[in-house]
Amino acid sequence: MANVSGVAGQAGAAARGAARNAAPWVERLARIGYAARGVVYVLLGIIAGQAALGKRGVTDQRGVFAEIVSRPGGKFMLGLVALGLMGYAVWRFVAASINPEGDSAGRRAAFAVSGVVHTGLALSAARMAMSSSSGGGGNANASLTAKALDAPGGQFLVAAAGLVIAGYGIQQIIHGWRAELDKRLDLSRLEANTRRAAITAARAGLAARGVVFILIGFFLVQAARHDNASETRGMDGALRALHNTAYGPWLLGLVALGLIGFGVTQLLNARYRRITPA
Repeated sequence: MANVSGVAGQAGAAARGAARNAAPWVERLARIGYAARGVVYVLLGIIAGQAALGKRGVTDQRGVFAEIVSRPGGKFMLGLVALGLMGYAVWRFVAASINPEGDSAGRRAAFAVSGVVHTGLALSAARMAMSSSSGGGGNANASLTAKALDAPGGQFLVAAAGLVIAGYGIQQIIHGWRAELDKRLDLSRLEANTRRAAITAARAGLAARGVVFILIGFFLVQAARHDNASETRGMDGALRALHNTAYGPWLLGLVALGLIGFGVTQLLNARYRRITPA
């Protein structure tokens, strides 16, 4: 037993040493990642705002990638976004595994999930940047849900996932209401008016994402209840459902402003967040 503990201790020390050596690169990747994430959310909010005005349809992150790649020099720009999102994924995995900032087990688990999600987004952006077309590939969310529903206990698992996602959305709204911003975001160097505007944007962004995640979770629960994967909705489907309500254009417009606010907050994280990767 002592030998096992000694080996584990040496492995942990080696991991911490490797993290310290890689720390400058991890910090750079994290900042690039926050910036890329900010750009994606700002564009997502702008597109949602245009949809609220009836000028176009809503979309999700992959739709934003298609928008970027359709512009002059778009493949190069999307390649940078892909690199940034992969950098953000690396940072989430570092935070989940080494826990350099002393986060709780729950937050570390969320970081790991975020790392997986952003790895997928980064690979999707990279494939689109290297492809000759800018089109999507159908409803990937429904396809994943269908596979999950076919597994033993699939309906229970999908419903549980929906409740977790909706619960995360509620948590985001509560954080926005209480102005519980990331304590590692140091805005002390900003002027008072700019700082207040940044906090307002962050609160709006948290609330907007919360609404979207609640809707995504609701549709997952519905898909589980009816054993019908086609009822699954991603971010674009959630925004579309919001737009189809009685006060849809107004509600979608408010969420669009919130998504832009969240993007601005990510850009502030890229510049002002205290990042300690080791």
